[in-house]
Amino acid sequence: MQKVRNIGISAHIDSGKTTLTERILYFTKKIHRIHEVKGKDGVGATMDSMELEKERGITIASAATYCQWKNHEINIIDTPGHVDFTIEVERALRVLDGAILVLCSVGGVQSQSITVDQQMKRYQVPCLAFINKCDRSGADPFRVIRQLREKLNHNAVAVQIPIGLEADLEGIIDLISMKAVYFDGEFGDSIRTEEIPAAFLDQALMKREELVDAASVFSDELTEAVIEEKEISEKLLIEAIRKGTIERKLTPVVMGSAYKNKGIQLVLDAVNQFLPSPMEVDNRALDLDKNEEPIRLSGKKEDPLVALAFKLEDGQFGQLTYIRLYQGELKKGDACVNVRNGKKLKIGRIVRMHADQMEDVEKIEAGYIGALFGVDCVSGDTFTAAGLNLSMTSMHIPEPVISLSIKPKDNASETNMAKALNRFTKEDPTFQTFVSKETGETIISGMGELHLEVYVERMRREYKAEIITGEPSVAYRETITRSTPFDYVHKKQTGGSGQYGRIAGFMEPLAEGDFVFENKVTGGSIPTQYIPACEKGFTACLSKGPWMHYPVTGIKIVINDGASHSVDSSEMAFQAAARGAFNQAYFKAQPVLQEPIMKVVVETPAEFQGNVMGSLNQRRGMIIGSHDVGNTTEIEAQVPLSEMFGYSTTLRSMTQGKALFTMEFLTYRQVPQSVLEAIEKKNEKKNRTGT
Repeated sequence: MQKVRNIGISAHIDSGKTTLTERILYFTKKIHRIHEVKGKDGVGATMDSMELEKERGITIASAATYCQWKNHEINIIDTPGHVDFTIEVERALRVLDGAILVLCSVGGVQSQSITVDQQMKRYQVPCLAFINKCDRSGADPFRVIRQLREKLNHNAVAVQIPIGLEADLEGIIDLISMKAVYFDGEFGDSIRTEEIPAAFLDQALMKREELVDAASVFSDELTEAVIEEKEISEKLLIEAIRKGTIERKLTPVVMGSAYKNKGIQLVLDAVNQFLPSPMEVDNRALDLDKNEEPIRLSGKKEDPLVALAFKLEDGQFGQLTYIRLYQGELKKGDACVNVRNGKKLKIGRIVRMHADQMEDVEKIEAGYIGALFGVDCVSGDTFTAAGLNLSMTSMHIPEPVISLSIKPKDNASETNMAKALNRFTKEDPTFQTFVSKETGETIISGMGELHLEVYVERMRREYKAEIITGEPSVAYRETITRSTPFDYVHKKQTGGSGQYGRIAGFMEPLAEGDFVFENKVTGGSIPTQYIPACEKGFTACLSKGPWMHYPVTGIKIVINDGASHSVDSSEMAFQAAARGAFNQAYFKAQPVLQEPIMKVVVETPAEFQGNVMGSLNQRRGMIIGSHDVGNTTEIEAQVPLSEMFGYSTTLRSMTQGKALFTMEFLTYRQVPQSVLEAIEKKNEKKNRTGT
């Protein structure tokens, strides 16, 4: 079994991901002093290397590092919890073989835990759960296990139970070895193993029985041992749990307190015991020579190279490209091919990363994560040995939902802003920028207010660009609600040959997807060479709808008839005919405006519940439900994004700063008539003033 683990640490905000990573690095001797996330020493956690991360106490960019534990090398990526930086989680999970899902023993399965779990499902990443903060008042790890089963449909089973809870947390009972483990010394460095205290023995025996029952499904040998009432060896039990975990049919649950240094060494043991090595993961690439047929990669270093560039970073030494090797090995001076553009690359400097520090290495092998300097590529590119035409599947990139206009204060800022935008759009596929044709303003788009706020602040700090920001605006979109026919003739006579093209067909609403074009023309009424021009003409109309000038989505266009002229027809004529046909039918198809609806979860002290619900209702929110977690109430609502600007300030003042909320994109929904009128008035005013 290959002694390498590629793991990610993912969770809801403030569940303790970065604190856990810090402890892991300390206990594996990668760092020699523990720094806290909001450290009084002003240093901040090792993995939060950006100034903004240290100030805010949040993770913004995923950071990679590696360490050794009991002869296993563990590559770790610490990911952000804020949904605004969800692309960082996506790209980490795309290249990882396993993950630790960190849950708070008080908060349990929260909104972002659900999002992270969906991302793990998308990339089929096996995970183990770590229930953190068992020292907190109101801690109840067994309630969290029930939530894992009910909310996330995990077959979650405890492999440990705590010795005491809240302020009485003393240690951990390992249900595999059936021993009590204590963590002595200032930082819990000294592990003491003893017999299980009498007060906890009955509970431990009951939970061990549950564990054996759950694991026996994955091992005939274990089932036999249970039936015959033989003694169950640790090795047999670990193998069964491991098999269930790798198949994503079992989620082993470990417990402790990262902040109090209790249970971290056992988390590392669980990573080695239960999470897969790169050789045990079914990684597939698409064979471009065989119609994108998926083929399994061996994971062996002897086979030809296949690697994925999953993240780019512009640093002081140039572009740093993070790569994961799925097959083969990469040495300094090697040549490989970028499959996307067919260009040959010469590998210069290869490094292994530790947060913002790096270590030069001669080579990296299959199963490892490293980084390259001086390679021209984009995120998602596949590198292979010459002669291989394979491509790794790309990651899911969500569409931005919020925009902001920005402008520089002076010429120097303009140059620096352009440099910053060039870098940020290359590094982060969810951060986009364009220049508005109407106003000439530079518009940036992203996943939320915090996302854009962080990038504007980084422009100011890292690029010394003085930026003036406009009002945030919402990514509205138009769609149609009924099927409508069109029959349009484009006819234009100039001095020489004219332009002629007739297109007939219909447009109809599309339940899923943005745009579908279907050609049902028979008998050559529109010559085959002009069909792509028809599609191009229709596609050109989608970026800006003829009604409210927002992008048009959810539309299917079918052409079934037309006419051409032997002299006057051309691609240009049929493009123009398609645009005319679109405009002819669009208003008859009863267009509507849609707005992004966000899933909002507010965690507030119970005494403010009424006020919070009232504030969400005022913002056109629909309350989905609420439930109490100790002294806290968790309220889930669906609220239009346009109503959520500035909500953090309102919520803070309403709850004396004691509440917090998370927000993520849910769906698009039709804008009510009263709101539509307000948007129309705002757009009219904008057009009149030219701003």
